[in-house]
Amino acid sequence: MDPDAVKSTLTNLAFGNVIAAAARNYQKEILAQEKAQSSSAFNEEVDLDELMDDPELEKLHADRIASLKKEAEKREALKRKGHGEYREIDEGDFLGEVTGTEKAICHFYHKEFYRCKIMDKHLKALAPRHVDTKFIKLDAENAPFFVAKLGVKTLPCVVLFSKGVAMDRLVGFQDMGGKDDFSTRTLELILIKKGIISEKKDNEGDEDDDYRENSQRTVRSSTNPDSDSD
Repeated sequence: MDPDAVKSTLTNLAFGNVIAAAARNYQKEILAQEKAQSSSAFNEEVDLDELMDDPELEKLHADRIASLKKEAEKREALKRKGHGEYREIDEGDFLGEVTGTEKAICHFYHKEFYRCKIMDKHLKALAPRHVDTKFIKLDAENAPFFVAKLGVKTLPCVVLFSKGVAMDRLVGFQDMGGKDDFSTRTLELILIKKGIISEKKDNEGDEDDDYRENSQRTVRSSTNPDSDSD
């Protein structure tokens, strides 16, 4: 037999075996992948079925529901105490209002002062957003005793109370840069920094239209702003 012919035949056989082996390996790989995918899908279904009856998951769900219920009850209790809205009070109600809650913000104002009206607008927007803190206002002209007792000399004056104790205050617009066109968000951040309100998560309690409007649009400055002494 021709040696060259024999060599060619063996080479062809070897190449054919390599191709065949590669084809078999490829087919095995495809089958393995399909099996893995099928097994994974099956395991996911099994895991989900198991989770449905998992006592730990049921406990987490029950705890979450209980937490939400407790928070809702707390908010309703605070609202019954006058939280969640910006209200005007009389001097005779002042002590009861600020001592009957953990945190309170009281705006001493004059009805004719332009800057007091600006502060009113921002506090009205913040009150529904921060239910944990009480927001009230008191006409300084009709509250001479507490104006003198607290040393209120410049209006607007926003006094911050913690458990009935005056812990801090905003005098005029000093903390807002002395300008009239600050945003509600600016005032909110200042009050957060002073610890009288807490930062809210995105979209949490942000259903109030006044808050959204004032956070995005500032109040126009007055040509004759009021920040007057009593």
